[in-house]
Amino acid sequence: MARADRPVSGRQAWWLLATALAASAPLVQQVPLWLALVAACAFAWRAALTWRQWHLPPRWLLVLLVMAGTVGVFLQYRSIMGRTPGIALLVVFLALKLLELRAARDAVATALLCYFLVLGQFLFTQTIATALLAGLTVLITTATLLAASDDRPQPQQQLRRAALLLAQAMPFMLLLFVLFPRVQGPLWGLPQDRFSAVSGLSDTMAPGTIAQLSQSDAIAFRVRFEGAVPAQSQLYWRGPVMPAFDGRSWRVAQTRGAYPAVPYAGSGTPVDYEVTLEPHGKFWLFALEMPATLPADSALTVDYQPIARQAVRNRMRYTQSAWPEAIAGERESPAMLRAALALPDGGNPRTRAVGAAWRAQHGEDGAAILAAAQSLFNQQLLIYTLNPPLLGPDMVDEFLFDTKRGFCEHFAAAFVFSLRSAGVPARVVAGYQGGEVNPVDGYLEVRQYDAHAWAEAWIAGRGWVRVDPTAISAPSRINSNLAAAIPAGEGLPFLARAAWLKDLRHRLDAVTNGWNQWVLGYNPQRQRDLLASLGMSAPDWRSMTAVLSVLCGAVMLGLTAWILRNRLRVDPALAAWRRFTRRLARRGIAWQPWEGPLAFAERAAALAPLHAAGIREIAALYVRLRYGPAPQGSDLERLKRRIAGFRP
Repeated sequence: MARADRPVSGRQAWWLLATALAASAPLVQQVPLWLALVAACAFAWRAALTWRQWHLPPRWLLVLLVMAGTVGVFLQYRSIMGRTPGIALLVVFLALKLLELRAARDAVATALLCYFLVLGQFLFTQTIATALLAGLTVLITTATLLAASDDRPQPQQQLRRAALLLAQAMPFMLLLFVLFPRVQGPLWGLPQDRFSAVSGLSDTMAPGTIAQLSQSDAIAFRVRFEGAVPAQSQLYWRGPVMPAFDGRSWRVAQTRGAYPAVPYAGSGTPVDYEVTLEPHGKFWLFALEMPATLPADSALTVDYQPIARQAVRNRMRYTQSAWPEAIAGERESPAMLRAALALPDGGNPRTRAVGAAWRAQHGEDGAAILAAAQSLFNQQLLIYTLNPPLLGPDMVDEFLFDTKRGFCEHFAAAFVFSLRSAGVPARVVAGYQGGEVNPVDGYLEVRQYDAHAWAEAWIAGRGWVRVDPTAISAPSRINSNLAAAIPAGEGLPFLARAAWLKDLRHRLDAVTNGWNQWVLGYNPQRQRDLLASLGMSAPDWRSMTAVLSVLCGAVMLGLTAWILRNRLRVDPALAAWRRFTRRLARRGIAWQPWEGPLAFAERAAALAPLHAAGIREIAALYVRLRYGPAPQGSDLERLKRRIAGFRP
């Protein structure tokens, strides 16, 4: 019987079932519940078939089940093409393939299907945990392939053999990863479905929107500075600028053009840094105020908001510089100033009255009005809290004069409203403030709970001036962090308060950052930089292919030499058997290379009947050691003793 036509044994069926479970289990949350239940029933059916040794279901039933599964996937997704429908179909095919395991070729096809499902895991997530789980599944699947050809070794032996094969392939994998020419953009997913929603700043700000982000400790972006990290109070990461106010919410204005380069002159020493931005689905980038340079494929809006040409739907890395002392908007356009003065009709009469009083007292002196607004916020003894009370239609009045409790969006909105009431152009700026340096890798980590809002006021001769009203009432929020400013007992992410876990978190974040930078972020530019550091000044696809061929050939030669060296180490049982056959050969009974040990023993016993029992016993011991499923260590010693005492 041909090897491919041999029936699948019970042990092989268990191997295949274990592999199918390992490959499909991580995808359960990606497929609909009904499909997960169908797959679980198919796996249970396969286990019962193997345990009870029942007959396989008829082919016509399997064909009907395949058709039903395909129709179910189509009705679920209205398509069978794409990432999620394709993975769902593979799960259906794998579950039903287990129910028709008849020959070795079916076992090989099932194992190869499991490899495809392992690859499918990376279409949804590419974390370190996913990679480790996929590596374990690949190990089990490789052991299953080995069992498909020889199921006699014990499971631990099969896994050891599979691990050895994968270890031999590891150098080739690393060489291909480092030297194979990279392509720009993600390899995983289709354009229409590779993006899933992520949390982050929105293009609108209402009471409570930024406070909700404070409950998340997810990384927003990481920063690596060329020199020393600026002081915490200087880390204002500029994001969406919101000049439009409808009485309740602040909004990003419709973009009326953008600058291809910064339109203002810098002063002071520039701060150079590199940002690794997590995907957030919007167009804006985050830059340290004020941006001195712009990343590639980006621009600067008229309100100095850095934006990308495409929505940030994948992790993005860019370098930038900042001028902390830059003067921006010194000659601002009248249209921009009018937009920064607009207020809705009616509402917040007390704040409007205060602004009118400032205007009457200071006239058009914007600096004096700004100082008066800061003095008001200082005198009101406002409280910075994550749990402010609900506000009515006159939310600015209620916050400033009644509840006096709010989060950063309350402070910024009220400050800008009061300045506009006094005739001073002002707007809200959202972004992030601060961050925490990871001592393990030196990156500054900015998390979602670092989201912040502040104000910008236009002062004649000074341009747009940043004013953070939160710093007036809660300076610890700016000089330290959110946890230091929030009263005890208010809800914060566990990791934001658990100082005793910081060291562990820093180490995990450093490992994750290294994975993102050098594995997921290993793009063409990163590849060129790495190869340049290794001596390839101008690497192109020809030189990289040549180096790849030479190194792969060297690895192949090394593995070949190692395999040949191991082959020269004769099995102890085989060495003893050769001593035995040499003794018989001296008596005229030669062992032929094509002759099996039992056949040779029968021929030798016929030629030497006086020693027939000893010959058959030695041959039986040798066969058990060389070809038996579970040889005992005592069998080898017994074989050696029998051969040592054999005197034909």
